[in-house]
Amino acid sequence: MDIITAERVREMDQRERERTLMNIREELMMLYSMQTGGGLADNPAKAKLLKKQIARILTVINEEKR
Repeated sequence: MDIITAERVREMDQRERERTLMNIREELMMLYSMQTGGGLADNPAKAKLLKKQIARILTVINEEKR
């Protein structure tokens, strides 16, 4: 998975942002369920990275609304 920057998010259209946001949230939920199920995560910092990417997308969406 590549890192999504704010610049790339601004280049996306609204539908693509929503689809990307949904995919990242699903990936984060899968990661949480794997961790609570007793499985080891191959990258423990991935949850933090995913949360930051979600925040970037939501920030750009809120900026567009204003």
